[in-house]
Amino acid sequence: MSILELEYEDRLESVQPEIILKEARPFLELMMEYRCALMEVETKLNVLNEEFALKYNRNPFESIKSRIKKPLSIVEKLKRKGFPITVESMEDNLFDIAGIRIICSFVDDIYAIAALLVQQDDITLIEAKDYIKNPKDNGYRSLHLLLEVPVFLAEQKKPMKVEVQFRTIAMDFWASLEHKLKYKKDVTDAQAIFEELKDCAEIISNMDLRMQDIRDRIEVRGDDTGRNS
Repeated sequence: MSILELEYEDRLESVQPEIILKEARPFLELMMEYRCALMEVETKLNVLNEEFALKYNRNPFESIKSRIKKPLSIVEKLKRKGFPITVESMEDNLFDIAGIRIICSFVDDIYAIAALLVQQDDITLIEAKDYIKNPKDNGYRSLHLLLEVPVFLAEQKKPMKVEVQFRTIAMDFWASLEHKLKYKKDVTDAQAIFEELKDCAEIISNMDLRMQDIRDRIEVRGDDTGRNS
């Protein structure tokens, strides 16, 4: 039985400490590699943010948040999908263990930064899911990129997968509220709320586009003023 299975079954107290340490080491090493992969991608994003700020006099990001999936969540997802509960299975079958969420002010910033990121020669785009242009049925909007980035360890270069999500502030607010509803069990009018959230998603999408249009008009007028001075 692997260390992941033991933790899931809450039976660690019945196992000798030396066995726990031996079994845990591959898991801990893999988690370290995922953390390193997150640092690699975050550094690339921060560099793009700095360059964008210098060129266009504004920062495209409102925030960048990274996370590593918790062991219990990893085990539950492996069990739900019918995969073996092993370290090898984690790496082969789960692609969202390391994740970064980037909150942008405007939709066009999302596409601009995403394009610049995947164009880098040490980044491999494995998969892209554009839920902004093609929202989910419930109204969810976001751009998801599954990337592979090399991690340079002491004795090897290892490609690691990182999921990157891009959202506007409004999309992130909507997704946070929808997530709370999804996992709350005692909501009596859940279906009505889901329908209202779907309507809100459409309103938010229109608002994002209007805000972007306003920003573009302001910038164009600013350029015209500069040329006329």
